[in-house]
Amino acid sequence: MKKFGILALTIGMLSVGTVNAAEIVREVTSETSGQAAGGMNGMMAGAVGGPIGAVLGAGFGALFGGSGQEALGASERIYLVRTDSGELKEYRSPNYVFAEGEKVVIHGNRPRPYGWTPETADSFAYNGR
Repeated sequence: MKKFGILALTIGMLSVGTVNAAEIVREVTSETSGQAAGGMNGMMAGAVGGPIGAVLGAGFGALFGGSGQEALGASERIYLVRTDSGELKEYRSPNYVFAEGEKVVIHGNRPRPYGWTPETADSFAYNGR
């Protein structure tokens, strides 16, 4: 039983997301949700023509779904972030908007305002569009 406790503690400590300071390099956009919705609708409409129609419909739907989302201005925010190790990574931020060069804290797989911790999360207002 003692070994199980040590194993559980070790796995728990390894699975905790690392928190590190980083810097926003630039904001990029993504239309993946529009592509997914368009692809699904295109597949259902194309299914009238059989399996080949479903595949073609999904392809065209994904193409037009992404461009439709972009045309509506509903693109998702993705930030290119330089981590403290110098590595460039992309992170989605549905709840916070950052400026280029702003310091952030990476918590899990999301950028948060510099100084953010789970205990002080309520003091940082969401500033989504």
